[in-house]
Amino acid sequence: MTIKVLFWAKPKDWPRYQPTLLAEFARQGMTVELINQTDDPASIDYIIYAPASPTDDLSPYIKTRLIQSLWAGPDKLIANPTLTQPLARMVDSGMAEGMIDYVVGNVLRHHLNTDVFAAAAPDQWQDGFAPPLARHRTVGFLGIGALGMACAKATQRHGFTVMGWSRSAKTDADITCFHGEKGLETILGASDIIVLLMPHTPETENLINAKTIAMMKQGASIINPGRGHLIDDDALLAALDTGHISQATLDVFRIEPLPADHPYRHHPKVLVTPHIASETRIETAVEVAVENIRRAQAGEEVLFLVDRELNY
Repeated sequence: MTIKVLFWAKPKDWPRYQPTLLAEFARQGMTVELINQTDDPASIDYIIYAPASPTDDLSPYIKTRLIQSLWAGPDKLIANPTLTQPLARMVDSGMAEGMIDYVVGNVLRHHLNTDVFAAAAPDQWQDGFAPPLARHRTVGFLGIGALGMACAKATQRHGFTVMGWSRSAKTDADITCFHGEKGLETILGASDIIVLLMPHTPETENLINAKTIAMMKQGASIINPGRGHLIDDDALLAALDTGHISQATLDVFRIEPLPADHPYRHHPKVLVTPHIASETRIETAVEVAVENIRRAQAGEEVLFLVDRELNY
């Protein structure tokens, strides 16, 4: 039986994904018609999707059994009112490896305070900046889903004291976990470095605001490779100006690309990176996408299915 799969992403992605997808479908023994455009949406069984526009009309795809996203975050897809099909987010090993590299690299950068030396004038000898040992620094992870937990454990392996927080209770043998409002206050007050890896939901909008920043240690720093909407930008900028927050590394923003005149672009305590923390890796993402289509076709449980009530 031939199944019909629509690849729906930016045109430049089609020649990059097509051969790898075809090879993986063949490896799984699946007979597939893989296309990147259609005049007959009702004939499409599955969609591999990286949203090109929030106004994409998904309503004609009445037979589609699963939309497999190529993105980790489902918030932009869920916001589409025409989405009625089951949706699976992307969780793959390559994405996790990339995020771990970004997070651990920047935790170490904040810990070692290397920006001080990078900004020093040639005639300055910046002594007196030796950091404490890693075990004397606490790194708090807000968001301990698949990516957050992987990054938390990798950071802990470097010797840091690590804590995690989520909206609902989670347990793990290796990481001290908190949840709820009281747990948030605890982890913010204990952490020297805060890493944001929450999804964007109505409950996490502006999670980092004037009130929660006031709960943080004097001189704490923030790393955000999660979602731009997690931060109240004005509140963070004010805290950076007063020194309550010592520095921020930001990879995601409410508007992308970040405008050239945005205050983050010119703030001496902010490092802006262009949404590079965790790119989808074709070779590993294709394995997840094809496996999920195989599972759906066989009537098995689909991996990483999005809960519409929780928005992730």
